[in-house]
Amino acid sequence: MMRAVAIGGFLVGLALFGLVEWLARREGSRIPTLGEVCAYVMRYEVGPVPVGRIGLFGFWWWVGWHFLAR
Repeated sequence: MMRAVAIGGFLVGLALFGLVEWLARREGSRIPTLGEVCAYVMRYEVGPVPVGRIGLFGFWWWVGWHFLAR
């Protein structure tokens, strides 16, 4: 039962992500696409330290560790 709820929650999240990305790609939309958000985060630096790149790397490491590792 709980497994089905968790899978359903992930599917709803994926559908919402797809909807927001679709809305962002419409002509004249003010919603940024995922690529634009990632580019903005990647440019963020504190002095010489690329904090945005380190944070994005850490996020993907966390996703891989929790959802892809067995």
